Amino acid sequence: MFTATSLSGDKPAQYAQLAAQARALLAGEPDRIANAANLSALLYHALPALNWAGFYFFDGTELVVGPFQGLPACVRIPLDKGVCGAAATTRQAQRIEDVHAFPGHIACDAASRSELVVPLVRDGELVGVLDLDSPELARFDVEDQRGIETIAAIYVEALQ
Repeated sequence: MFTATSLSGDKPAQYAQLAAQARALLAGEPDRIANAANLSALLYHALPALNWAGFYFFDGTELVVGPFQGLPACVRIPLDKGVCGAAATTRQAQRIEDVHAFPGHIACDAASRSELVVPLVRDGELVGVLDLDSPELARFDVEDQRGIETIAAIYVEALQ
């Protein structure tokens, strides 16, 4: 049985604890939907100031919403649109301080002000993206990006 614990210490220490929780949560489970659902819930409840945390999966053409926590989301995102599309296309994390200043931003939730999207790549192939939104401007810093990149890597490692 998995039990989440409160995070303590500085931000790197908190992300190390979160990574340990993610590993425990995904241990022995290869199903991408089950793991995405559990990770979405873990991140949404563990990290402060989020209004959306979840996954979009690449179907070969575009990104399709997967498990998430938050308000209903855009179902499909073309690769040439929004922060998620940019992360998927460039295969690089996108840390956006003000989504309203991002060209082509897709406003699924009008309350979102900043966003962090990390691509999910396995054996050189795009799996999808892990997307976090916040109602606060500049909510995500480089430590958040590193921490979420670690969580994304844990997710990809669990895929079979």
